[in-house]
Amino acid sequence: MLYLRLLSSIALILSLLCCAPLANSSTATKPFGAVITADRAHIGEASADVGTTVYGGDRVSTDAQGSMQMRAGAARLLLLGASSAIVDDNGGAPSARLVSGTATFSTGNAHAFTLYASKAAIRANTDAPTIGTVIYVNEKELLVSARRGSLIVSVEDEEQVIPEGTSYRVLLDPPAEAAQGPEGAGGGRGHGQNRGGGPLKAGRSRFIFVAAILIGAGTGVAIWEACRSEYKP
Repeated sequence: MLYLRLLSSIALILSLLCCAPLANSSTATKPFGAVITADRAHIGEASADVGTTVYGGDRVSTDAQGSMQMRAGAARLLLLGASSAIVDDNGGAPSARLVSGTATFSTGNAHAFTLYASKAAIRANTDAPTIGTVIYVNEKELLVSARRGSLIVSVEDEEQVIPEGTSYRVLLDPPAEAAQGPEGAGGGRGHGQNRGGGPLKAGRSRFIFVAAILIGAGTGVAIWEACRSEYKP
């Protein structure tokens, strides 16, 4: 009888030890936000439904004719058709990495959300309501549009502002002859000026901007209506 009790105790201890890591991993994963619209969209391999909680590390995607919109704090993220992203909530600051397709985000302040694409980080430039669209062309090219408010695009220590109502092709790791500006900096804000107004260090720029035609006004209005948050424009 004593032998059986000892075996039972050992089995109970082992079962608790096995379950503990699972419990810790589930509590460590923080919610990114919630799905507020979904049409032919997915979270991982599962279909996305309105009201579903999305967690940091989840991969979200849409079919060719699908779309998906999520609320994350003071921001919203909209994926258009044939798009995918990996969401995160690092330290309470929602972000997402666009892997393919098109994403539009709206924010209520400058720190509400950051969209990463390839080596670039795109976020609101001010605390004013902001809407930005990013199209992932490939790992070396993005199309970035500031539909409402201005955006900041940064790659490592270089930054440049995209004014409201403009679109730019962002070319990452451009050829040396294209990236070398007259002052030895190139793609940083103000042709050799960083965000604070001082000169960037000499050398090859990590990205350059090429002016692009802004996507039609009708599309911009539709995206604004889709992404509008509780703040008043």
